[in-house]
Amino acid sequence: MISLVVNSQKHTVDVTPDTPLLWVIRERINLTGTKYGCGIAQCGACTVHIDGKAERSCQIPVKDAEGKKITTIEGIPENHPIKTAWIADDVPQCGYCHSGQIMSAIALLNEKPQPTDADIDNFMSGNICRCGTYQRIRHAIHRAAAVMAEGGTK
Repeated sequence: MISLVVNSQKHTVDVTPDTPLLWVIRERINLTGTKYGCGIAQCGACTVHIDGKAERSCQIPVKDAEGKKITTIEGIPENHPIKTAWIADDVPQCGYCHSGQIMSAIALLNEKPQPTDADIDNFMSGNICRCGTYQRIRHAIHRAAAVMAEGGTK
């Protein structure tokens, strides 16, 4: 049995220790916002926060997440500046990658509250959007950074 804290709730799951965290989140805890994309940590669709850092859950054995604070897209408040900016800038087209995009964008703003275009492009380069909404993603991150700088919800 492995104990996890996901979105501030404790879960005990009966899985082998090498089961990828992604599958535990989706199949055992039933939080399906975190997506399977490539399975090799290259696309970013499976991004979650582990102890506040953006991580690719498809390549993390669940045993390595035990005792750590895990946050999925479902654990991000609806009024978070990134989520509201995503809607305001009409970022998603198909939407499949956007839970991972949002999780990475939040991690970026936690590290660099006022990122430049180059900071955004560099940090977000590992998150693939097949629809190509990169310009809208960048604009939404700048919008959220401005809201947060004015004391908006973090």
